[in-house]
Amino acid sequence: MAAQARRKLIAGNWKMNKTIPEGLALVRELKGLVASLPGEKVELAVAPPFLALQAVAKELEGSAVKLAAQNCHWEASGAYTGEVSAPMLKDVGCAYVIVGHSERRQYFGETDETVNKRTRAVVGAGMTPIVCVGETLAEREANRTLEVVERQVAGALKGFQAAEVAAFVLAYEPVWAIGTGRTATSAQAQEVHRAIREQLGRLYDRGTAERVRIQYGGSVKPDNAAELLGQPDVDGALVGGASLKAGDFAAIAKGGV
Repeated sequence: MAAQARRKLIAGNWKMNKTIPEGLALVRELKGLVASLPGEKVELAVAPPFLALQAVAKELEGSAVKLAAQNCHWEASGAYTGEVSAPMLKDVGCAYVIVGHSERRQYFGETDETVNKRTRAVVGAGMTPIVCVGETLAEREANRTLEVVERQVAGALKGFQAAEVAAFVLAYEPVWAIGTGRTATSAQAQEVHRAIREQLGRLYDRGTAERVRIQYGGSVKPDNAAELLGQPDVDGALVGGASLKAGDFAAIAKGGV
């Protein structure tokens, strides 16, 4: 499958922002702004906080915007106070689940092993994982970017078959560019995305590697989206702060057309 055939996925990670009424207002505005986007070229998703998922799911009915969750536990049920399982997310209408975001790794002890377990739970519940990988500033300055990213990719995908991985979404998010206003240049992003795709070819096969969508995340904004999304191996964006403004998120989505 040619790279041009991969449909861009623009996903908005709201993180710990927006009450339910605020989230509903945001998606109502967003739906109107993106209604004319060609669905065969770009796919949209939003990842509200857990408490807003059900209300946002109802608001999105009949629209082309998909629902995503920001995390899930690897067990289907049990004595895990405060956690949310993949079957619960599927039940509420989620199509995607973000796993392994750098903030989860940094603040909540996520490891390559737990990312793998969460990814397996997402797939087992019939949803698509958005698996995040990325290096810290210290790792980039030590020229360890590809080493770190490839370790994370291999860890997250351990035990999965090619047919499963082909449907996955990976998100390269350099940690030093998340919420800092700093953005990897389009060349830096393309270099890492290309390396990830080559790694997928080694782990599986070329056909699988060409099917996997690899998003870029890290201070994506309307003014840099088109250039980033124009790179041959950048198949979308995982958008943080800019996804909290309907106009900005819609403008980024239009950059992927």
